[in-house]
Formats: sequence, C-alpha cells, structure tokens
Amino acid sequence: MAWRPSYGLIAVPLALIVVVTVIDIHAPTTVHLGPFLVAAPAITASFAGPGLTGAIGALAVAAQAVIGHLHGGLMTANHQAQIAALIVISVFVTIFRYARDRHERQLGQVRSVAVAAQQVLLRPLPHRVGPLRIASVYIAAEAEAQIGGDLYAVVPAPGATRIVIGDVRGKGLPAIGEASVLVGAFHGSAYRNLSLPGIAAHLGNAVYWNAAHLANGGSEADESFVTALVLDIQEDGPFVALVNCGHPPPLLLRDGQVRSLDVGEPALPLGISGLPEDQYKAETFGFEPGDLLLLYTDGVIECRDRSGAFYPLVDRAGSWNGSGPQSLVRYLHDDLIRHADGNLGDDAAMIAIAKSS
Repeated sequence: MAWRPSYGLIAVPLALIVVVTVIDIHAPTTVHLGPFLVAAPAITASFAGPGLTGAIGALAVAAQAVIGHLHGGLMTANHQAQIAALIVISVFVTIFRYARDRHERQLGQVRSVAVAAQQVLLRPLPHRVGPLRIASVYIAAEAEAQIGGDLYAVVPAPGATRIVIGDVRGKGLPAIGEASVLVGAFHGSAYRNLSLPGIAAHLGNAVYWNAAHLANGGSEADESFVTALVLDIQEDGPFVALVNCGHPPPLLLRDGQVRSLDVGEPALPLGISGLPEDQYKAETFGFEPGDLLLLYTDGVIECRDRSGAFYPLVDRAGSWNGSGPQSLVRYLHDDLIRHADGNLGDDAAMIAIAKSS
C-alpha cells in the first residue's frame, strides 16, 4: 500500500495528547495544561478527514477527563468547563472538516464535468491526418478553468483537410456557448461538401442566428462575434487556401524564416451580420513539405510581460531551432508562460501543422 501523509502525521496529535496528559498529571494542581489538548483535533483536521478528526477529538476529551479525575475529580467547575469547551471545539472542527471534504468532492465533480465539456467542445486534434502532422495547445486564462472562448476543430473536405481556429469575444459561459455553436456547426457541415467561402458563410450565419435568438430572450449576446480562420490544406497540391474573418494571420515557417500570411481582403468577424457566401473570399498561399504552419489566437500575441510588452511571436518563432510541430508548440507554450510570468490575460490557443512529402 502506498504511504499516505495522514499515516505519519497522525503521530503529531497523538504525541501532543500524550505529552500534555503526562505533564499535566505530574504538574502541581495549580498548573492546567489541559486546554492545550484542543490543538490535537485542530491539527488533525488540517490533513485528515472528519472521522479521524472526531476520533482524535474524543481521545483528547478522554485525556482531559483522566487529568480531571487525578486532579480533584471531574465534578470541579474548572474541569467541567475544560471538558465542555474541548467537546464543543472538537465537534466544531469535525463539522468544519466534513463541510470542507464535501466542498472538495463537489469541486472535483465540477472539474470532471469541465474536462468532459472540453473534450466535447474542443475534441483533441488528431496527431496525423493524411499527410499532415498536427500539434495543438490550449491555455485557459481563468484559474482552474479547462475551457474558454478560444476554439479549434478539424474535419475532412474533398481532397483536403479543413481546419478552423477562432476566438469568441468575451469570456465566461457566454463565450463558451458561442464557441460550442460554432464548433458544432463546423463539424455538422463536414458532409455537405461546402466551398471554403461557403463554410465561412455557414459558420457566420450560425453564430449570427444564435446571437439573435439569445437577444430575443433579453440577453446582450447580440453584441457577440467570433474572429476566425477557416483553412483548406490540399492533399495533392503544395498550397493552403484560407478565409480570414478578422483573425490574426497564420505564420509560415520555412528555412528558418517566418512569414505572415496576410490576406488582401479579410472578411468581417463571424456573427456581426448574416453575410452571403460571396462576401467571403478564399486566398491561396504556398505550403510545401518541410514547411510549418502556425495558427494562433490573439491571446498569444496580446499577452504582456510585467513591463507591459506584448509577446513577440514572430521573433520567438524565428528563434526556434527544433523540428516538427510538437516541438514548436511545446517551445512556444513554455516561452509564452515565462513571458507572462504564469498569468495570461486571455485564453490562448496554438496549432502547428507540418506536411509530409
């Protein structure tokens, strides 16, 4: 059986009870060390459950009774008061420990639900899709959080692999709801064989309809929108087509150089209005075997250090000397955490993609 801290730490309150009892018994009757016994259940509650805390409290009460019996009898007002106080405090500490354990169990259930929700909303991206090798990372800004307003997903398309990465305006549950709508619409569109502008219009209309529906219910969700990139990485051709809906442009790493893939005509963020397909334009860029494509959300480039300086993603990506998408994502993740000193101001997501020859 594995050693647990409570097995060794229980010796501390037990030793305290024994030491206080022995010293008090042998001390003059004018000296009263019994009140120190209250420390035993208090110490136990810091590392053990309510059962063990209650048992130590009962043992401390028994020790106080022994002291009282040997120092003038249990019927003296002083010893009765000490025993009563010790019983009350032991019961209070035991109840407090029980309430704390119950809260921790509830928190554990909430965390497990959050993990399950993350796996449904943000399904782990496959490490390999056809000729593509993919690595991703998601960093939630909120402490203890598992998910937020950043999103990504991958679905098959005719002759290509289709990828979306996006960032919902705002934080908290409303942002998570918007992200779930967009990811659901993206996965649900896989069988429809839509064009790249068509899928962008479909996603934009889904977000816009959801926001309008919530607004009719009295919510302020009509102000929400999603910046997003929708990409098709062709299986047979050395290029990538993308529609940029107000999102930070992807970076292409080739031969130690970093290039920003800026489109000439970026579209509006998704959800601002219901736009038809002809309002979205796909632009094509070279993407050859050996290249690395880096997608990210603005939580990466807007992350500040203690002096207020933004994270220099292009420079840091250019200084990377590793190999493969997993190495790049791990390097940027660790470097970003160091830059922010562990405190990101916003959710951040990154996806690195390499194409095999």
